[in-house]
Amino acid sequence: MAARSISVCEWETLNPSNCEQLRGFFPESTSSNRGTIDKLSSSNLLGIRELRHGLEVEAYSHVGRLRIGNLSISIHPKIKGESLLRLIRYAYGLRDLHILSDSQHLFDQWGIEDLLVSQLNSEIHEIIHLGLLRCYIPVSESLSSPRGRIDISKLALGGGVLTAAIPCIHHPRITDTLLNRVLLAGLKGAATMSSVIELRRESRHLVSMMQEQVSAIHLNATVLARAMRQMNRLTVAYEPALKVIQLLMEAQGISLQGSMTSFQLPGFLFDMNDFFQTLLSRFLKENLEGYSVRDEFRLKNMFRYNRDFNPQQSKPPTPRADYVIEAHREIKAILDAKYRDLWRNPLPREMLYQLVIYAISHSKNPQSTILYPCTDASAREARIDISDIVFGKHIGQVRIRPIHIPLLLEVISDRTPQGRNRRREFAISLVFGASL
Repeated sequence: MAARSISVCEWETLNPSNCEQLRGFFPESTSSNRGTIDKLSSSNLLGIRELRHGLEVEAYSHVGRLRIGNLSISIHPKIKGESLLRLIRYAYGLRDLHILSDSQHLFDQWGIEDLLVSQLNSEIHEIIHLGLLRCYIPVSESLSSPRGRIDISKLALGGGVLTAAIPCIHHPRITDTLLNRVLLAGLKGAATMSSVIELRRESRHLVSMMQEQVSAIHLNATVLARAMRQMNRLTVAYEPALKVIQLLMEAQGISLQGSMTSFQLPGFLFDMNDFFQTLLSRFLKENLEGYSVRDEFRLKNMFRYNRDFNPQQSKPPTPRADYVIEAHREIKAILDAKYRDLWRNPLPREMLYQLVIYAISHSKNPQSTILYPCTDASAREARIDISDIVFGKHIGQVRIRPIHIPLLLEVISDRTPQGRNRRREFAISLVFGASL
């Protein structure tokens, strides 16, 4: 069967009824393809199901490109081009550099991998322009023109001076360092990843500028973690580039928790939910003055097994909220962030149950809030009251609060004297529901 290519937006479902390309089409039935489809579904990365009259593809919070046999799938974010890149730069602390590519006028048609590759190219171009990091490394060798210090112990073991060369230990200053090797390996990967020919050409050009001075290495999670640990005030310019390389690796199925996940993706998938949480975490920490923001807060001791009725000695579950806002060691708000437009889509039951648990865990202020992105300016906050089903007594509340992405981008980008106050007010409104 001929190859098919489809495009789908995040949280969108395509099937034979709304997509002609999927009508009567089924991907090549091989053990590799079936295994990939099963792993994508079980990991909640992408749902692919065979129906009676064709294929159904359900996208979640991951965006990017995949190729499964004779099926190519492009998953597009709703936040387009330059706006998405500006938010990514802010979330991960990347620099606002000029994009090198001549095809920048097609920005809004680029995929998420193209945006990241363009940022990596710009970051490394800036590093090369300023000068690659050079470090002193110890070298022990025999030299006819001595440098450094004479290696007395090696000289003695050799029975004295028997040749014209003397064993020396010296420290040449070279660019063939681990950080530069990681940059080179990241560029080589980027050169094969982008769908934009100009970006691939830029990556290969930067590779040619580095490879005469820097050795090639195989890039994996262990090597990248070692490079991350070398960050200091002298290497701070490398941090944004390493962060982009990490994002590119993880989007291919490689994780810093190990050498890689259970399987390497046949393409590139970027987790927009993780990005959204990182974005909000930085915004709240920078602008919520007078409060502390704690990420991934564990609600300890909320559940406990009765010691007389725990035959398998099981450990109780520990709910974990995305953010807890504290002031004077007291919890003021419990927040969750989900990259799903809840103005256009219903709140899933499992999300609601999780938010109810967060709300009732806080007896002084039994409320919890879920923050979600939207682009519809008419979106408004919704509230769900929690009541005792016997007496009807109010016991808590769940708040479903939209974040208007164009407005968030506007206040982040506002560098006027009034911009700081706007960011503070917007942060307060996200946490406590106050209006701007």
